[in-house]
Amino acid sequence: MEADWEIQLGGGAPVIEANWSGFVDLRPHPERAALLPEAVAFPALAEALFMLNAGTSSVWTSRSDVWPVLNVSDLDVDELNAPPESVAHAFACYIDLLPQVSYHWTTHIDVAEYCKRACRHLRAVPLRCSRADFVIRYAVFSAESHSLTPMDRGITAYITACGASEAEANTTLQAALLVFARVLSSQSTLE
Repeated sequence: MEADWEIQLGGGAPVIEANWSGFVDLRPHPERAALLPEAVAFPALAEALFMLNAGTSSVWTSRSDVWPVLNVSDLDVDELNAPPESVAHAFACYIDLLPQVSYHWTTHIDVAEYCKRACRHLRAVPLRCSRADFVIRYAVFSAESHSLTPMDRGITAYITACGASEAEANTTLQAALLVFARVLSSQSTLE
């Protein structure tokens, strides 16, 4: 599985809204992930969210979605480790990730090191036609939060998969999501 990371912390960069109006805290009951509309439509997302919000995970999630990639010509076959004929259809997913309290990221370097380790572990998985991109961003936890503190960092993870058919792209994204969640929910892997 291909994987990479970047930092977007500049003035106009998107911010993760951790406590948005539709937020469902899955940490106390990760099994509720199966009830989220995006997870009902894509069951592998429910399983990934379950793993990422479990008590043993170093991260928790605040938002996610899955969608078909409409303009597959924008995808780079090399970045997906895909043969050209496998980029006829694609699906993508994003998941906003925040650290569990005991694993907080106190500096940008901490988050970058976490992303580097995650990328290294994901790249070791032989799963073609897929990739994960980690984007380090500021995170806002409440509307009253006017200033950012050192713990206000998160990651928006984008998982993309392609295939020669829609069904193949769907199956590859399911596999990629499960690999992604297994790697990130394993504390020993990312410490």
